[in-house]
Order: sequence, then structure tokens, then C-alpha cells
Amino acid sequence: MAMFYFNTLKMQSHKISLKQLFQYFKIAVTGKEQEFTSGSIRKAVFMLSIPMILEMLMESIFALVDILYVSKVSVNAVATIGLTESVLTLIYAVAIGLSMAATAVVARRVGEKDIKAASNAAVQVIFLGVFVSILISVIGIMYPKQILGLMGGEPDLIAEGYGYTKIMLGGNITVMLLFLINAIFRGAGNASVAMWTLLLSNGLNIILDPIFIFGFGPIKAYGVEGAAIATNIGRGTAVLFQLAILFYGYSKIKIAVKDLVFRFGIMLNLIKVSLGGIGQFLIGTSSWVFLMRIMSEFGSEVLAGYTIAIRVMMFTMMPAWGLSNAAATLVGQNLGALKPERAEQSVWKTGKYSAVFMGLVSIIYLLFAPQIIVLFNTTPDVVKYGSLCLRILASGYIFYGYGMVVINAFNGAGDTRTPTYINFVCFWLLQLPIAYLLAITLDFGPIGVFSAITFAETLIAIIAIFWFRKGAWKTVKV
Repeated sequence: MAMFYFNTLKMQSHKISLKQLFQYFKIAVTGKEQEFTSGSIRKAVFMLSIPMILEMLMESIFALVDILYVSKVSVNAVATIGLTESVLTLIYAVAIGLSMAATAVVARRVGEKDIKAASNAAVQVIFLGVFVSILISVIGIMYPKQILGLMGGEPDLIAEGYGYTKIMLGGNITVMLLFLINAIFRGAGNASVAMWTLLLSNGLNIILDPIFIFGFGPIKAYGVEGAAIATNIGRGTAVLFQLAILFYGYSKIKIAVKDLVFRFGIMLNLIKVSLGGIGQFLIGTSSWVFLMRIMSEFGSEVLAGYTIAIRVMMFTMMPAWGLSNAAATLVGQNLGALKPERAEQSVWKTGKYSAVFMGLVSIIYLLFAPQIIVLFNTTPDVVKYGSLCLRILASGYIFYGYGMVVINAFNGAGDTRTPTYINFVCFWLLQLPIAYLLAITLDFGPIGVFSAITFAETLIAIIAIFWFRKGAWKTVKV
């Protein structure tokens, strides 16, 4: 992704030298550049997106390494992760919805040069995250077998994998706070802090994964449960690091003990902004749960192939997420600085970069899907359906890339309702019925699900671009 920028980034109407580009890269990852409401838009996109892209790449690298280790345990273990993560996406929906509000409100306050108000908002975001995660933990600890059963898990899968589900859902506070605090850093323009946080988290995960999965010295082999233990330790350590930075470290947002006070007005505003984001992602992720439920009808091997393909795709979708997060921050800060036209220009430029990158990646997936899947599992049906999934979904990659940026631009402006309506129509009214019709009723099998996903994601991008051009998002107050 960095090479893509090396070839396309121009500043002040002329190409920069490799030495200058290296200097900009260094500034981006160290976080020294924190002014994004003036100067070159391309430079602002570069400075924000590089640490965000690296952050997302680290997250996806861990996801790949994690599934690589777990695939050596059993096919059921891989399928367990797929079913559990489809439930975890509901938690991610809440976390991402709250993080959208955090980014939008913090970015707007920073754009207004009101750092104290931004810090107060950060405290309320953390309070909300802790409260929600406690509720989810209780359910996850008490009912892990029932959750896997509802998702269509077979008895032997549930017996082998419920411990993973219990630990992941029970320890969801680490995921919740990691999402939310990094969203605070991004909104403030401190994208490099979020990047270094995930470097710590995922670095620990990669080291601890084989130790807890296969055993090492006095530590016994926990199998698939070990992956959950390693993940929670890695993310929990990163959350402690985040809190240390907020209280003592290098960040535009700083919190003191005296700031740990419940502020009803700020909390109410955050809830109001986040409801659209939570609804938006609950719609998307709950549809993903139903898709996983449909896929479970075709057996563990098909489910495992689907899970591996999604993990692989996330590796290249994460840079697009990084770019979309950069667009959200630029929109929020520039609206706060009363520069709506600059906010809009930032979105079109970022969307173009994302679409070109995703288009190049799609070619690789279309040509080499089987070779990629076989790196994770050699079971014939796993490779067959994983490759099929990879190729069909990659055919819509250009639309995914552009659509992510535009959708997140709405969120960065605080307009979380528009993407919610778009998701509702495309996911619930179209994607799910089409997936069921093609896969079950018309007996196309897994290919029906894959085709429905590509159709819905492409339509989301088209509708989002059309609505964004209308410009109503420029008038949203947060």
C-alpha cells in the first residue's frame, strides 16, 4: 500500500523525491504531524492514512497467523472460530458504533480547537464501553454452548470449541476498549498512537498463540481455547498501554483523575450519535450472522473454507479501512474548522486511492485463489469453497474500496443515519433474501451466498456515492 502512495502522491503540484517521501513516512508513523485542516489534502491523507493502514494491516496479519495456527488443530477448530466471530461481530457492531461517535465528536472538537471538550468526550466513551462489555461478558460466560448451537454448530464442534467462545465473549472488554480508545486517538489526529497500540497487541498475540495452542514448558496445550487466551492477554496489555498514554503519555487528548466524572449532557450526545452507528453495524453484522447460519447448512469443511477466505480477504480490506478512517478524521476535523469543501475533496481523493489499490488486489485473488487457500488448509473441499469465495467476493473489490471510504465519511461527519438506511436496504431487504433464495431454494449452494455478498456490497457503494454528492452531511451538528 505504501508503494501505491509512492507512485501517486504529489504535493504542491510536483512529485516529491524519495528522500522527502521517507521523511513524510517517518513523520506519519511518529505522529509529529497533527494539523489536517490546512495545507495539502494529499499530504493530510498520507499523514493520517499511513499509520491507519499499518494499524489495520497488523490486525489482519494477526488474523491470518491466528487461523494458520488453529487450522493445525482441526477443521472443527477453524469452524468454531468462524461461528464465534460471527457472534463477535455483533459486539464489534456496538464497539464500532460507539467508536464512530468517539471519532466524530473528538474530531469535531479538535477541529474547533476545544481540546478540553474532546478529553471530556473521551472519558464518557470509555464509561460507555465498560458498561456495555460487562453485559456481554455475563451472557458469553453463561451460555457459550447455546450460542454455538444457535449458530448451527454440530455437537462435536460445540464440545471442542465452546471454551473458545466462552473466553472470547467473556473477555470482550479488551476488544471493546481497544476499539474505542483507538477511535479517540484517531479523532484527535494521533493515528500513530493507535498504530503502535495494535503493534503491541498483535505482536503479543502472535508470540503467545503457539504457546497456548500447542503448549510450551509448564503451559499445557489448550488447543483452540489457547487462541482466545492469547488474544485476550495481547489486547488486555494493549488497553493498559492506551490508558497509560491517555493519562501520562504523548497524545493530544489527555485525561486526569479529576476528569473521571459522569457528564450526562456529553454522554447523551455520544449515545445519540452512536445509535446510528450501532444500528448501522448491527444491521451489517447480524446479516453476516445469518449468512454464517446459511453456510453452516453445508458442513464444517465448507464453513472452514469460507472462514479462511474471509480472514484472507480481511488482510487486504484492512488498508481500505485505514483509508476510510483517515477520511472520517479529515471530514470531522475540517467540518469543525468550517471547511466543508475541503472535507469533501478529502473524501474523493481518498476514495480514488482505495479503489485503485483494491482493484490491483482483486487481480491477485482472481488468479491465485487456490494457491492462497492451500497455505492454510489442504482439505480438498476447504480449498475448493475457500477459493470460490475468494474469487467471487474479489470481483467487487473496487466497489468495496470506494464504498468504505464514502460510508465512513458520513460517519466522520456525525451522519450515522444515512449509512444505516443504506445498510438496511442492501443487507436485510436484498442480501439475505437473495442469499437464501440462491443457496437453499434454488440449490446453488455456497456460490449463492458468495454472489449475494458481492451484489450487496457493490450496491452499497453506488448508493453511498449518489447520496454523498447531495451534501446534506455538511450540515450535521455533533
